[in-house]
Amino acid sequence: MIEHIVLFKFRDETTKAQIEEGARKLRSLKQKLPYILDIQAGLNYSTRGKGYAMALTVRLSSKADHERYTPSTEHQACVSYLKEIGLVDSLAMDFEIAE
Repeated sequence: MIEHIVLFKFRDETTKAQIEEGARKLRSLKQKLPYILDIQAGLNYSTRGKGYAMALTVRLSSKADHERYTPSTEHQACVSYLKEIGLVDSLAMDFEIAE
């Protein structure tokens, strides 16, 4: 099983509402991509985020599913929206978890 984690940093001008909409769009991928086992996205509420305002976790069955997820049209539409609202940096980690 694969856990995909991404942290997102936005311009200062990006609004909380825009970031919330980005999180909503990411969560909606569960209905569009049936190989996603679980997906969570939300805004950081703590002071420990070092400027990263939103996080995403996606759980997938296999590396092959992850390889389908990243270039999918649906995922790329979310990435485009995040860039449009002011994404300036992201940090991604992918790792295998025991079943």
